[in-house]
Amino acid sequence: MKKALFSKLPASRIQSPTVTGKEKWLGYLLGPAGALLLNAVLATYLNVYYTDVLNLTPLWNGLFLTVFPIVSKVIDAITNVIMGYVIDHTKTRQGKARPWLFLSAFLVPITGILLFTVPNGSDTVKAIWVMISYNLFYSFAYTIFNMSHNLMVPLSTRDSTARGGLSVFNQITTIMMSGILVALVFPMVIMPMVGVNQISWITLMSILSILALPLTLLEYFFTKERVTEEKTDEAQADEIPFRTQLKTILTDKYMILMYLYFFIYTIGTTLKNMGLVYYCNYVLGTYNDGTTQMLVSVIGGIPMGIGIFAVWPLAKKFGKRNVTMVGFVLYAIGSLICWLFPTNMVIVLVGQFIKNIGGLPCAYVFMALFADCLDHLEWKKKLRADGTAMSIYNIIAVAMVGIMTGVFNWLLAKAGYLAPFSAGSTAEAAAKLAENGWTSQIALESVKPALDGTLTVALQQPTSVNWVITFSFVGLEVFTGLALVAILFFLRVEKTVGQAQTEIQARREGTK
Repeated sequence: MKKALFSKLPASRIQSPTVTGKEKWLGYLLGPAGALLLNAVLATYLNVYYTDVLNLTPLWNGLFLTVFPIVSKVIDAITNVIMGYVIDHTKTRQGKARPWLFLSAFLVPITGILLFTVPNGSDTVKAIWVMISYNLFYSFAYTIFNMSHNLMVPLSTRDSTARGGLSVFNQITTIMMSGILVALVFPMVIMPMVGVNQISWITLMSILSILALPLTLLEYFFTKERVTEEKTDEAQADEIPFRTQLKTILTDKYMILMYLYFFIYTIGTTLKNMGLVYYCNYVLGTYNDGTTQMLVSVIGGIPMGIGIFAVWPLAKKFGKRNVTMVGFVLYAIGSLICWLFPTNMVIVLVGQFIKNIGGLPCAYVFMALFADCLDHLEWKKKLRADGTAMSIYNIIAVAMVGIMTGVFNWLLAKAGYLAPFSAGSTAEAAAKLAENGWTSQIALESVKPALDGTLTVALQQPTSVNWVITFSFVGLEVFTGLALVAILFFLRVEKTVGQAQTEIQARREGTK
């Protein structure tokens, strides 16, 4: 069936047996930019859209935004298992993952737009639309993209050095291009302009969604699955039962450590991402002031730019694991500095700088380290099951994102979060404040109108809300950073990866 579905796919523009410069720049740097930018914006602002624009925090006594993300991620986890199985059983001239990358180029833009075109109806209508559109995007379209995209580095080549380089290029897009736009343009320009106007949000996100189409096609045309094209005597995933694959993967010590590592890392980063906008709006700065979030993201993110040139040489000299371990010590120290002085801009910026220096190795070399573990698995178990292994990785990602999103929203609701409201004039805003006993975060005369002339009035939050936001953004990662150091201490796959690749090569040559 899949052969018939993808029988007429256009061929890759990359034919070289070794990784090329064109492949790096177009396939791994520019190609993923559209979908990853869209996802980065959603990770930061989709929950803000639900709480501040659609005002869904009070819905069902706070239960909707608590339960719906968790249930949705259960569905997402199931679809990741299915997608991993499907990829491992896909055999085409274009590989086993790239054909699905091609399909996702069309699905991601359509479902991305549906996320924001929530009709103005009853709360029940809004809830149903949110649940359906969220799962169409995350459990269907983005799962297909993310699974196939994440497999490009492990399937690109056996050459560890080239694979590490591709891993760095792959992360530049996420960290630099997405980070610059989300950190600079959005808080300084876009968010003050769109305010809580739904039409403005729909227009903005439709543009970003459509941008993903041509760029994802670029990734498809300028990548190549060299590992898939090999002919070996290793057991392939489509030759053995899924349950056996799963058991084999989950009994390999290095794969278990990688999954545990990613599990804890995702818990910390998800709550941090959820708390970023709220922290800058209510704890460190004021609502959409245009500078606080920009400073936190940019000053803290400067190390990510430096890391492009520094991380891989250090990883080659001292080892990927060792550099990452030292990094997470700095990560925990930087988070602690911010947590101790959460309202002091200068100290927070220093802490963010230190923290992001520490996060460099993880950001740039993680997928190369994961690929080493896949090679170790193939060496020891004589099994190449990239799709199944990646599906477990993605299950952890989506499940913990859903759970921690639900936890964050539940904590906000229980702490008494007050969503901003819109008003047509200062007098109307003052009347609403007096009616509800609220206090505006800043003087009404200082509130700047959005493009349509309406005022977005943010409210002073209770102390309990500010504590929840602060712990989410800077507190939790003190503990997760130290836990990751402990896990990485036992991850010593690099010591044997050279031997593993040599023996895999010998097996392959023996079949020719």
